[in-house]
Amino acid sequence: MAETLAAVRAEFTKVRGVRGTFLALLLFIPLSLLVAALDGWSARSALESDRGMLRDGFTAEQAGLDGILYGQLALIVFGVLVVSSEYGSGMMRVSLLAVPRRGRLYAAKMAVTATVALLVAIPVTVAGYLVTQLALGSHGASIGAEGVPRALAGAVLYLTLMTLFAAGTAAAARSAVVPLAILLPMVLAGSQILSVIGATKEVARYFPDRAGARMLTVDAGDAYTGGAVLLVWTVAALVLGQVRHRRWDA
Repeated sequence: MAETLAAVRAEFTKVRGVRGTFLALLLFIPLSLLVAALDGWSARSALESDRGMLRDGFTAEQAGLDGILYGQLALIVFGVLVVSSEYGSGMMRVSLLAVPRRGRLYAAKMAVTATVALLVAIPVTVAGYLVTQLALGSHGASIGAEGVPRALAGAVLYLTLMTLFAAGTAAAARSAVVPLAILLPMVLAGSQILSVIGATKEVARYFPDRAGARMLTVDAGDAYTGGAVLLVWTVAALVLGQVRHRRWDA
């Protein structure tokens, strides 16, 4: 137990000490809040000018959760860098000297990654919702509105799982290039484009980000199904990452 706690403390130190990793984590905060404010302000302008420029199905409740969908890009980078920075710099060898049991080191790294993502996601998700409603002014909705508390909780879990998915993918690839080249375009636009094309619409529904996004939909009836799909993707990435981690020197 003492060795496990020491490994966990070491991983927390690495998160704070590696500049690129820490900056990616911090970037999640202003990016999410800025998008939340801009989204609320633009929606308010459209509502008050009656220009009809709002997206179909717009609701103030759902708008409050849009900011983190862009902010998650920073958390994905964080999840990738938490793992890949040690492989790229060769520091993984030093970590293995300190924690020879590879399973323990991997578990500690993923536990810290999940904990940090969770601790950051909770306040930012709530603050993002409130910022959007403040920007909407009289058109805003209460944080206690029907479906909102569940969607906020789903958003926090979604962000945590996506961060872990990114970390597992990075462990499997042993670098940052491949995971970032795939995950960032996919989350930013790729899966959304595929979800509106007839031939790929059904397949895209099971992509990790598209399935998980149902967790933060206020009126979604399949939020738990989407969460289960994302959980499967995350577990698969973590298992594959662990296999590759155990064979790192092979």
